[in-house]
Amino acid sequence: MKRALLPVLFLSLGLASPLALAQGGSKKKAAATPAPATPAPKKDDGLDVSRLPFTPDSIRQVIAHHMPRIQECYEDHMVEKDKKVEGLLRTTFTITAEGTVRSAKIDKHGSTLKDAGLNDCVVAVLSSLDFPKPPDGRDHPIEYPFNLKAIE
Repeated sequence: MKRALLPVLFLSLGLASPLALAQGGSKKKAAATPAPATPAPKKDDGLDVSRLPFTPDSIRQVIAHHMPRIQECYEDHMVEKDKKVEGLLRTTFTITAEGTVRSAKIDKHGSTLKDAGLNDCVVAVLSSLDFPKPPDGRDHPIEYPFNLKAIE
């Protein structure tokens, strides 16, 4: 029996209306490889954000690239506790002028998934992400809801 996360993601930059995104779930399993002698830092994950423009598509690309980490949060805190609950996890964060994330939060009033461990894990993942630097040198508030559910 295999469980997978099927996220439906939306993105809003400032006052722009949400844009529908393609599903980012994957059923691929990573090939077994020996662990490196020194673990690589989380941010050195093969996605070179310095080569991406600052656009809604590139923001979706960064988040989609990190969806396995969001899936891990969901499975660790919901599926493994037999809380096979599907629902909405509405997040907000700010992409700074440097491309880092500040003030990542879960909007508890707009979310239907109410697990504190899940919320903390997703906030930690979002806080660790790097995005392309905005060309205007300003901070950009982002709203990014995740519709999460387990598939057996």
